[in-house]
Amino acid sequence: MKIPYALLTLFIVVNFGFLQNALIQKIAARVGRRYGIPVWQNYIDLIKNYGQRSSITHGVMFYLGPVFRLSGGVGLLLFVPSIYGSEMFSNFSFAGDLILALYFVFFGTLGMALGAAESGHPHSAIGITRGLSQVTAAELPFALAVFSVALQYQTLSVTDIVAAQQGSILNWTVFTNPLAVAAAMLGFLGSMMRPPFDVVLAPQEIPIGPPTEYHSSYLALMQTNRAIFPVAKMVIYMSLFFGGATSWPVFFLKVFCIYLWSAFVGVVFPRFRVEQSIRWFLIWAVPIGVLSIVLM
Repeated sequence: MKIPYALLTLFIVVNFGFLQNALIQKIAARVGRRYGIPVWQNYIDLIKNYGQRSSITHGVMFYLGPVFRLSGGVGLLLFVPSIYGSEMFSNFSFAGDLILALYFVFFGTLGMALGAAESGHPHSAIGITRGLSQVTAAELPFALAVFSVALQYQTLSVTDIVAAQQGSILNWTVFTNPLAVAAAMLGFLGSMMRPPFDVVLAPQEIPIGPPTEYHSSYLALMQTNRAIFPVAKMVIYMSLFFGGATSWPVFFLKVFCIYLWSAFVGVVFPRFRVEQSIRWFLIWAVPIGVLSIVLM
């Protein structure tokens, strides 16, 4: 009986993700005194790419990369509860699902690394090195924050962690364990691949990479994941640190506000080089995460 409700959750999140991405792009454009894309542009691009086919082949793993990437986003979304207290939108959550969520967060990145390695492009190793180095450095403070929260609530169940934060806004982890939340939100900036941590994609510097190496329906899979995976990751942040959501309006508001944090930083600060971003995470975010565990 949970499968139809899980598919409904996926449908809602995909559409919300597309609209949210367009709105964030529009906000960033207005900061730069540009108009930005129409809110329906992502749908047009998606339909166009799904309608195209390609005869180019680079090997099986190259084309499994986008599939693994999408699987990471869909799996993360479907194995954690979206709406607390709702049987319909609890998805396939279970006791200890927090550990599985951590695996799914990194799963898509590893899949894309394997796909890029088989592309045959001489610069693919540069992209793999950049991506895995920065993502690992960004996920480290998040993992430390998750361990701190698990120690605080004595559980690895996302549902139980959300339940412990109910009753008052002061029960949210952001107030009861601010150091863990600070470490996680600093790591969040890097995991979203937005400025100043977007050198992995480097759209203004390197005319290669997933947007050009992948095309047609494979690019459409990646575009779909860009709508799902950020929202799924923000569901984890919302559930662990900001009290979760008891209804869809609260869900939309909290997810958008969390995303707005990375958008705000992205339009204010210039881009870091890879070694600068890794140094930044290790100097500022990781010690905060370690301190939060020590205090717990």
